[in-house]
Parts: sequence; structure tokens; C-alpha cells
Amino acid sequence: MSSTLQQKLMDISSLTSKLLRKNFGRGPESCIAYANERFLIFYIRGFLSPLESTLLENGNSDNVEISRNIIMKTVLYQLKAIIELEFEQNVESFYHDWNYPQNTGMITVQFEGEIAKQNLQNIDRPIDLTLLTDEVERISILVQKRPERTEAFFISPKIYLVQRDGILVQIEKKLIEKGYEDTLMVAKDELEKLYLHHDNRFEEIFNNPVADIFVDWDFSEDRSIMCFVLK
Repeated sequence: MSSTLQQKLMDISSLTSKLLRKNFGRGPESCIAYANERFLIFYIRGFLSPLESTLLENGNSDNVEISRNIIMKTVLYQLKAIIELEFEQNVESFYHDWNYPQNTGMITVQFEGEIAKQNLQNIDRPIDLTLLTDEVERISILVQKRPERTEAFFISPKIYLVQRDGILVQIEKKLIEKGYEDTLMVAKDELEKLYLHHDNRFEEIFNNPVADIFVDWDFSEDRSIMCFVLK
């Protein structure tokens, strides 16, 4: 990774921490950015407000999820212009997801064009990305249906990303049309993670324990981003 890119990632991580602090009243303990191909990923640790902690302790995780989604729209709107200027590429989509028990989170930015180029072949123990897409497709079939397209990306030795296109079934499209997007998002999140964490071969594929799995959807594009963070 070039020192210029490394500096950009450090600067943009610092700025994102400040935006989170400004909008939530509290910043994360750490926010580290990674980039490859068309993706910029922030891995966030230690980011729960006292109010959110209280809601979670009382079993109100759905309310935390929905309120965070609302505030994150403001954060991402503010971030968009800055990173487009910094990376000289238009943003196509934003994704974010949170692991409340571990107090970690992910923000993924997908650009229209490439922002960095790192080669999987330069890694000591490169994984077979086909095994990863096959396993994600197997789980997708159990939960909903086989995606029309599944593609895996190496981001860093500790981070891999999977993009699924064409994953919504007809009943989900109708629920979105009727305005039940938030409810559907929470339900899909719970159901997919149940399978992702308890019925998988990811550690075998990565030759490494998995620390975190994040998932988010862009319903308007019928697309989902899945992010794997290795220990």
C-alpha cells in the first residue's frame, strides 16, 4: 500500500470518528479504514452511547438499530462529499452494520470506480474466493434464495467482502413497497446472522477464526454487502 493511500486512510478515519462524535454525542474508541478495488471499509470499535447501552440491556435492540439508521443517514451524507473529493471517485452506495454484543461496527463505501489496487497473490496464504462465494450462496439459499450474482473481494489480509446482487424475493419487494423497510431490515439481519454464525464453514475457508461478520442491504439496488473480519 502506498504511503499516500495510507495517509489518506488515516486522515479519513480520523474525520469519520469526528463526524460520529458530532452526530451521536460520542465517538468510537477506534476507527480504522481499509481500501481495495472499489471499496473503502471502516472497522469501528467501542461505539455505544449510554442511552443505547440502557436500551440494549432492556431488550430494545430493534429500537437502537432503527434510531442508529436515522442518524447514520446524516453522517454518511456529510461524509460523501469529502471522500468523493479525496478519492476522486463518485460514491455508488453506503452500507453499515453493528455488532452490539462485541461493540464493533462496519461502514462500507462502494465507489463507481477503482480507488486502490492490492493483489491477493502477494498474500502469504491466499484463500480461494470461489469457496467463499459458494458458502455465502449456500447460506443465502437456506435463508431466502440463490443470489443472481455473488462476488468476493480481498480488501486486506484481515478483511474480505462479498457482494450479492438479486437477492430479494417477491414478498420482500412488496413489503418494501408498502413501507415496511425498517422491519424487513431488522428481520433479515437477525435471520441471516443466525445462519452466518452457527451454520458455516468460514473458519475452514479462511484458515483463521472469524472475529466479526457484518451484513447490510441496499433494497433499491437489490444488493447486499457482507464483510468478514478475521482475528
